[in-house]
Amino acid sequence: MKLVRKILFPFITLLVVNFTNAQEKPASSKEMATGKINGATITINYSSPSVKERKIWGELVPFNEVWRAGANEATTFETSKDITVGGSKLPAGKYSFFVIPKEKECIVIFNKEAKQWGSSKYNEKEDQLRVTVKQQASKSSTEKLVYTVANNKVVLSWENWNIPMSIK
Repeated sequence: MKLVRKILFPFITLLVVNFTNAQEKPASSKEMATGKINGATITINYSSPSVKERKIWGELVPFNEVWRAGANEATTFETSKDITVGGSKLPAGKYSFFVIPKEKECIVIFNKEAKQWGSSKYNEKEDQLRVTVKQQASKSSTEKLVYTVANNKVVLSWENWNIPMSIK
């Protein structure tokens, strides 16, 4: 009986430790931002990475390259009605959302292929809309990437940047 306990105890302990570790939250949690602008319901689904003492813009997220605008799966942007983004029409629908950050401006991209993992299979030919916007320096650092939908705009905030998109 003592031999069985000596064998079972370490085995059960190992199982409990492995089960507990498997239940940890992913490093980039799944998030959703939603709101109404001029009667259109806008929903953004994304994974929210953290800064973790890294330089984001121009390093972790390189300038002049397509970025998935979050972590893991591509971020999705859904609108229930036609809207205008930065003065250009975006039909109602669900899109993958990408950003090409540059030093003085960003290109935001709404791509018709909504279900994508990351940006590795991004296809420019599937773009519904591209809009150039000016990022703004934030007053305080934002540790976890966050989207907000309010006051006729959608804003992506992370590290020391806010990337606003005017919506009508």
